[in-house]
Amino acid sequence: MHADGDPARLRNWAGNIVFSHHTLHEPTSVQQLQQIVAASRSCRVLGSAHSFNAIADNTGDLVTLRSMPTTIDIDETAHEVRVGAGTRYGELGRALHARGWALPNLGSLPHISVIGACSTGTHGSGNNNGCLATAVVAVDIVTAGGDLVRIDANAAPESFAGAVVALGTLGAVVTVTLRIEPTYDIAQRVFVNVPWEDVVEHLDEVFAAGYSVSVFTTWRDRVIDQVWIKQRVNPAGEPPAAAALFGGFESTAQVHPVPGVVADPCTAQLGVAGPWHERLPHFRLDFTPSSGDELQSEYLIDRARAEEALRALEPMRRRLAEVTQVCELRTIAADSLWLSMAFARDSMAIHFTWISDVGRVAPVIAELEARLDAFAPRPHWGKVFGIDAARIADRYPRLGDAAALARQFDPSGVFRNAFTDGYLRDTR
Repeated sequence: MHADGDPARLRNWAGNIVFSHHTLHEPTSVQQLQQIVAASRSCRVLGSAHSFNAIADNTGDLVTLRSMPTTIDIDETAHEVRVGAGTRYGELGRALHARGWALPNLGSLPHISVIGACSTGTHGSGNNNGCLATAVVAVDIVTAGGDLVRIDANAAPESFAGAVVALGTLGAVVTVTLRIEPTYDIAQRVFVNVPWEDVVEHLDEVFAAGYSVSVFTTWRDRVIDQVWIKQRVNPAGEPPAAAALFGGFESTAQVHPVPGVVADPCTAQLGVAGPWHERLPHFRLDFTPSSGDELQSEYLIDRARAEEALRALEPMRRRLAEVTQVCELRTIAADSLWLSMAFARDSMAIHFTWISDVGRVAPVIAELEARLDAFAPRPHWGKVFGIDAARIADRYPRLGDAAALARQFDPSGVFRNAFTDGYLRDTR
């Protein structure tokens, strides 16, 4: 998140969105936030601003939670941790590991805020790993009237399913409580130059090769540039043995997912075991992974149709290669969260990091979405996409319930904006 000339005028992380707020607020406590919200007629909340569309934009009040306390309260008896709005995943990971605890999974960036990531359905990878929000067991929200409300998975399971991934429409989420487990180690290996056909024909085997697997391609050649395999170290403390991956070979040097980019920001590879929070992300917390000079899009499809979908994109390989820095494939387990991109279906994510040129990228996105349309893709809520609201509604069976829940919590629409008005419609 950075200023655009006027210190009060913010852009998002990538710089492609200039926020149109009238007033920027930066509370340092829940009490201050309650006062701001209670006095506001129109309000949206920022996490780490790691979004690529107008989901967080607002013409009224904009609230950044970056100065809120980094609350990390571990309940070892309940196997839970309560996390405040100012907390990033990298900070949470270090604190949990120091006390002998861990999260089941992490995204590729430890720099993103816990609450922002959960609110938009952000995910890591792994056939049996749900999106990051599936670790949430309770949320505490400041509603439009300034009240602090707790929604608990056990006490209110129906509304909870619509409250975790809610795109900020219920109110300002100030804390989330997450399920935790005993800490563990991960060993990460990277295989390079794996033949495209071998991977596409054996996607199930490739993604079953580790606890978390990411497949990278630039679409420039009929090759998978890299396959990152993150495996849990066994109880004896021994990392898994090296193995060939079809026609690819294991890299003997650290690599960056984007070809030609120095690998210093990346987490340790080469099969060297280390704590979960230092291996599950692709990038290290103490490095900025890039300048943000990029655009991003992502689409989740039914995992059972993954091979079909990738083959449907092959005729546009040249066009993709011209504007793609790197494309990443990941798998996500199905969940029951109404607005999660993996709602009720095991999914494969097709993620594109584009060059930072909207004019060149936009027509490629349009063709990409047309080719994927038969597979009912669900775009990541916080990234660039052009799929219209009617098609989005068809792909989320509980979208109407999510819209109704937002009206229940915020009848005056204080937390709505043009983005949420466009996509969150009561379709029941």
